[in-house]
Amino acid sequence: MPKEARPSTGEQAKQHALAQLRQAILHGEMAPAQRLVENELAEQFGVTRASIRAALIDLESQGLVERIRNRGSRVRVVTVDEAVAITECRMVLEGLCAAKAAVAASDEQLVELTELGTAMTKSVADGEPVTYSDLNHELHTRIREFSGQQTAQELLERLNAQLVRHRFQLALRPGRPQQSLNEHLTMIEAIRARDPQAAEAAVRAHLSSVIEALRD
Repeated sequence: MPKEARPSTGEQAKQHALAQLRQAILHGEMAPAQRLVENELAEQFGVTRASIRAALIDLESQGLVERIRNRGSRVRVVTVDEAVAITECRMVLEGLCAAKAAVAASDEQLVELTELGTAMTKSVADGEPVTYSDLNHELHTRIREFSGQQTAQELLERLNAQLVRHRFQLALRPGRPQQSLNEHLTMIEAIRARDPQAAEAAVRAHLSSVIEALRD
């Protein structure tokens, strides 16, 4: 939106600031523990400090920002212990989604999962961990969407947003993409076989592996 057409106050301004800040945090443009100075952000996004403050409150409720007493706001630091706890919750919810997807996914959607698996295999073979990480994230997103379990999708969107830094770190760890790839291909095959129990078990096994890697 051109700056001159962008509202500087009100709900639209807050939503604009919220979207920009959330994207910057999720894409790693704002690092964990980075201070979020209201004046600077208001100038950067062409909105008022009140709009920035309201956006930061929303981001705090999403677990992406934390307010430090007498020091303002900063990008929240997610510890390894927190990342493990979040992943344990993901095991239950993503396992549910995989089981539902195994029953509910259309034939066209199963083809899409297969194509994602092929692209992930290629990215690992080509030594492209960042591409693999993006495809990994897309696969999990598609499985959630294909499940039709809207409540689980919403909960997982919030949980996964807090794990961005850890996800990229794991993707760049030597040998991790190769191990992770096999786990994801097993998930895809179970869903393609329309076996909900196997699909849920495959997701749980994969996320158990993620927890081990986080603790390593």
